[in-house]
Amino acid sequence: MDELVQRLAQGDQPLNTRRYPSATELQQAIERGYVLVKFTATQGGTELGLRLERDRCDLTHADFAHAVGTVQLVGTLTLNYVKVRGHARIDLATLDGTGQLEILAA
Repeated sequence: MDELVQRLAQGDQPLNTRRYPSATELQQAIERGYVLVKFTATQGGTELGLRLERDRCDLTHADFAHAVGTVQLVGTLTLNYVKVRGHARIDLATLDGTGQLEILAA
């Protein structure tokens, strides 16, 4: 199993969505169904693109217009030939949060 995948699958890891300068721009990415998140605790950071699974995401606590609240995003990707599901909880005020990977197949 890939070392990076294993590391990001071990509990909550710090991440951010600062590629989007505002909560409104993050909302637009969510509406397109694809969001970039950056795990910051890896060497140089690891930016991953999540193809969102809308039925697994929770936007009910988000006020994008006022950059208040949190979102929970869930999406799939393949990282180093391993299929994973990414989970991210993001504070709209800071665009920082925590997340982890769930290994779907080796």
